Amino acid sequence: MAVTCHVKYIIDPDKLNKFEHYARLWLPLVAKFGGQHHGYFLPSEGANDVALALFSFPSLASYEQYREASVHDKECIAAFEYAKQHKFIRRYERSFMRPLLPE
Repeated sequence: MAVTCHVKYIIDPDKLNKFEHYARLWLPLVAKFGGQHHGYFLPSEGANDVALALFSFPSLASYEQYREASVHDKECIAAFEYAKQHKFIRRYERSFMRPLLPE
């Protein structure tokens, strides 16, 4: 059964451009590990410090394999380091959902 990861980020609104760069780094990386990225959703109207991401994997086990592999992958490590260096993520919450997608 597929699983979708929903990530809610609380970001520094003054560093939105840095967060957007970070998001663009992750879009192809999820696919590299067998997932499907549904996109990042950046602040527009309303709260200026909330961003969302949605991506799916065929199963929770395949998501866990992605998480384990990502800590050893050169491109993923670079993305993690970029976030650490620029400190645009204040906190995040990760939830898992069962998607209902078109067949």
